Amino acid sequence: MYETLTFTGGIHKSEEIKELIEDLGGFVLQSNILQMELVLNMAVPIDDVDIIKEKAKELLGEISIAPMAGSEIAIVSPTLARHHLPHAACDISEYLRRYGAKDNMVGLARGHGKGTAGISETEKALIEEHDIAIFALGSFKQCIIDKAYLYNDIDIPVIVTGAPEIDLEELPGVDAYVPGLGRIPRRLKRGENIRALKQLVATVEELLEKRKKELAQDPPIAPSILVKNEIETQVPAIKEVISPTPVTSQLSGLRVKLDYDKYHEEIENVVIGDQKLKDIAEIKKSHFYDYILVELLTESSLVD
Repeated sequence: MYETLTFTGGIHKSEEIKELIEDLGGFVLQSNILQMELVLNMAVPIDDVDIIKEKAKELLGEISIAPMAGSEIAIVSPTLARHHLPHAACDISEYLRRYGAKDNMVGLARGHGKGTAGISETEKALIEEHDIAIFALGSFKQCIIDKAYLYNDIDIPVIVTGAPEIDLEELPGVDAYVPGLGRIPRRLKRGENIRALKQLVATVEELLEKRKKELAQDPPIAPSILVKNEIETQVPAIKEVISPTPVTSQLSGLRVKLDYDKYHEEIENVVIGDQKLKDIAEIKKSHFYDYILVELLTESSLVD
């Protein structure tokens, strides 16, 4: 079992903690440098967490639990146009990243007004490539309820945010609703906004934990973080990708930011233990820039 952690500290001697993670049999999930500060998401064996904490203390850094690390979240807005004031959606995205999430902004193509708003099958398929979807909606209760057709048949956990208080029973197909986050034409910096964002973080973590427990009943044949490491080691083209997190871990799969038509065979032949990846996963073309989507098979798939 692995624990997902976030290290925050200076870049000076940061290679030391990366080497320690590798020595302990852990994995670096994501590394971001912000000026002179390093934010490092990692997965390490649970028994070795204290060793990592001691090293972080030595480097004058901080370690925090990152339940969202190793997941990918879609933040969906009816549009990203001025009509829907993307400040709230963008601030939600930025705030979740502080807790280790890898999130993507998704603006629907036909979302101006509740009478014309819509979602296509391709948009649904793209959203369902993630672990969780957060629909960032507006300030009017009836409008949010009337737009249920945007999210009520999405086949992953769905969180809806909006300004008013709404009973979950009024939102079919939704796993959770977080109020206090409507169309706000400014940055979310006030006390009530921060409290709403913290409630959203707690809600996301709760749904991810629930999903992890479900996966524990029938886990992937190989952990996604192990597959991520092997792809990065065995596929030289990964080193040429300039996009952040060229191999993005999900709870039960990965997104590889290489062109499917050009590289899918190379990904299929990555060796995991004594098997090829194509034997323990479905390799598909993503709706996201024609990237490669790896959906790991579960242990029950081995039973005839």
